[in-house]
Amino acid sequence: MVTMKLSDLIERLGGTLAQGSLDHRLRGVSSPAQAGVTDIVFAEDARSAAEALAGKAGLVVLRSGLIDYPAGRCVVETPQPRLWFARAGKLLASVLPVTGIHPSAVIGAHVKLGDDITVGPCAVIEDNARVGVRTRIEAGVVVGRDVRIGDYCHIYPRAVLYPGTTLGNWVVVHAGAVLGADGFGYVRNPSTGAYTQFPQQGTLVIEDEVEIGANSTIDRGALSETRIRRGVKIDNLVHVGHNCDIGEDVILVALTGISGSSSVGKGAVLAGQVGIGDHAHVAPGVVLGGQSGVFNGKTATAEPGTVLYGTPARPLKQVLREQAVLARLAKGRGRGKSADSED
Repeated sequence: MVTMKLSDLIERLGGTLAQGSLDHRLRGVSSPAQAGVTDIVFAEDARSAAEALAGKAGLVVLRSGLIDYPAGRCVVETPQPRLWFARAGKLLASVLPVTGIHPSAVIGAHVKLGDDITVGPCAVIEDNARVGVRTRIEAGVVVGRDVRIGDYCHIYPRAVLYPGTTLGNWVVVHAGAVLGADGFGYVRNPSTGAYTQFPQQGTLVIEDEVEIGANSTIDRGALSETRIRRGVKIDNLVHVGHNCDIGEDVILVALTGISGSSSVGKGAVLAGQVGIGDHAHVAPGVVLGGQSGVFNGKTATAEPGTVLYGTPARPLKQVLREQAVLARLAKGRGRGKSADSED
């Protein structure tokens, strides 16, 4: 179990010690109700600060000026307590042991494996693949030919990386994800109605610090590449089509689907069940509310941080006005029908 002095955490994460000892040792993060003397909790308002300070946590992280601190409590002040808490949790997380290559794993020809890697039971690493330092490949993972996996990656059980896929450093791929499969591209013969697959021979590039949720799928490019840029976080059951370009620090929430040749700008957030048509674009920093949609070839554009909603996606304030107008019309129509029935 990892423990750290509070002084070391402040040196790594910043913040100001408002009360308590820099020598206090901490080993994890917790909720106020469950925390003990070696745990960290956080608060973002006066109410949650009072709750946290009334508990048994060894350290409370909060913004300055929220509340007076009772004697004997250890407190760190920081402008972003939730972020400080999350980063501390990562620093204090237990490091999984390196177990080497399981006897049942299958390693192909000319594979290059970095130092201190773990390859779990029944995993398959095909010819010419490369795996970086301290990377973990769990049970049943399939790593295709010529795949490149960087350092400190974690590939959870039964994920599949198709041939030619590239992963950067610190990438997390959760169970059942499929990376680099053929895109859904077909050419129709108008005389017979039959479909022929358009060539799907491009690549998929996943940059550093990307996390991909369970059972999500990302297709490779048709003739060029699909690219998921640094820091993207993808929830479970998300689909990204071929030739897409997903910008840095984008959030894609569960059941979102992005059609081929579309792009999402840096820092955008796509909430659950968002649908993006092909050759569409989401501008940087835009927030698309749940079940919103962008039609083929269209652009969802607004100032960063603006919430768009509905299909086609448009500013939330506009959608609320439209719904109010429709409600009044429906109410008026109902009154009209009642009057007609009385006649």
